[in-house]
Amino acid sequence: MKYTGQTGRLFKVRFQEHARDFKYNNNRSKFAQHLTDNKHAIGYMEDIMEVVHVTKKGKILDTLKVSIFTKKQKPATKSMTD
Repeated sequence: MKYTGQTGRLFKVRFQEHARDFKYNNNRSKFAQHLTDNKHAIGYMEDIMEVVHVTKKGKILDTLKVSIFTKKQKPATKSMTD
């Protein structure tokens, strides 16, 4: 399963927020909630996440997110968005 999201903060900061939400099992992060609900573990950022594109937040980023999600989506793969 692949997670597609966007953030206006540094990527490392956002990942740490997801990891903290997962560790303390709070419902602020859909990503952390998915990990908890499906009994997944969380790994090191460098091992489990990849920055696909960096741009300013807004319509361009929204369009890129949809475009990247559509290209990477495989028929048997589910995805979730932030």
